Amino acid sequence: MLSKLLPFIVEKPLSERVQSRDAFIYLDWAVWSFGWTKPADKRWSLVYKLWAAFMVGLILIFLPLSMGFEYVQRFKSFSAGEFLSSLEIGVDVFGNSFKCAFTMIGYRKMEEAKRLLNRLDERCVQAAERATVHRYVALGNRVYVIYHIFYYSFVLMNFPYFLLKGRHAWRMYFPLINTDQHFLLSSIAECILMAECIFMNLCTDVCPLISMLMSRCHITLLKDRLRNLRSEPGKTEDEYLEELTKCIRDHRLILDYVNALRPVFSGTIFVQFLLIGTVLGLSMINLMFFSTFWTGLATCLFMFDVSMETFPFCYLCNVIIDDCQDLADCLFHSNWVSADRRYRTTLIYFLHNLQKPIILTAGGVFPICMNTNLAMMKLAFSVVTLIKQFNLAEKFQ
Repeated sequence: MLSKLLPFIVEKPLSERVQSRDAFIYLDWAVWSFGWTKPADKRWSLVYKLWAAFMVGLILIFLPLSMGFEYVQRFKSFSAGEFLSSLEIGVDVFGNSFKCAFTMIGYRKMEEAKRLLNRLDERCVQAAERATVHRYVALGNRVYVIYHIFYYSFVLMNFPYFLLKGRHAWRMYFPLINTDQHFLLSSIAECILMAECIFMNLCTDVCPLISMLMSRCHITLLKDRLRNLRSEPGKTEDEYLEELTKCIRDHRLILDYVNALRPVFSGTIFVQFLLIGTVLGLSMINLMFFSTFWTGLATCLFMFDVSMETFPFCYLCNVIIDDCQDLADCLFHSNWVSADRRYRTTLIYFLHNLQKPIILTAGGVFPICMNTNLAMMKLAFSVVTLIKQFNLAEKFQ
């Protein structure tokens, strides 16, 4: 049923033409709805820019300020559980503004990277290579849908519970509206704003993951080409050298693709690393000391969603580091012993370059890998331990 509504999450047959950039189809539609791209028709350029400015002002500026102003104006009306539930969301919303800003600023870099994907696709002429591209394209779109389901499950679980309780789920401030007298109106407005914020956050979190997923697709294809070098009898040494040269160009294009995306993802993942320990720490305190069964369930889902912001991407970066080592191994174990001097000299230089792994950094400070992700998550446990040692939870109850 889902595959009929979203056909690109299913691997397409080889009879259909599929490009690597098709992995971004659903993500591009979502990004277009926020005004982060360019309109197809230039006549609507001004309207589109005004819409983009409105969305930025509403979600990235007004929403964090609205939640912050509510803390200042009605701090005494919060219970400990309500305050932590709101604060954990508020910190994430505040960080989301910075993450989305980095993604918007890096739009041109992402378009440049997609053009490099088109050049890499030109090398995929064999059926097995095209099947690999089709599989990764379907996986990229599937990742977007999976994130969409998990992220919006939090809203669908949290909002109805607080609505039935007669309480605001996220406590936002709306000018000219008395939230107590117009409870239903303000609650619906809260839900709409939070849903749009999560939608933006979703796009920002999925973009790095799909981008690096497609880089791994072409690294996998390059491994197969390196493994098969000089395996076809009957070719001349010049033809073998041309095959090796094409592999060198493929590797250069992959590096250019990743380098084009580095400045975009560096700031985004840096903010995520700073947020994950704080947000998970607040969520764990709320879960352990102040939650009911239903709010605890919603908090667990929120913690899972926050973990999804960094864990899959960090894991994929680790896998790509291992793939880079596999590239060097595949080239070394190819049939080069009987090659002429030109081939072997070119192979040595290429082998030297392949031994340099592709490593991304967050803010130019933290290497993006599982070790960094786990180190940031440990901060959450440190916060909980501190709260328990000083019995701070009991004082707020």
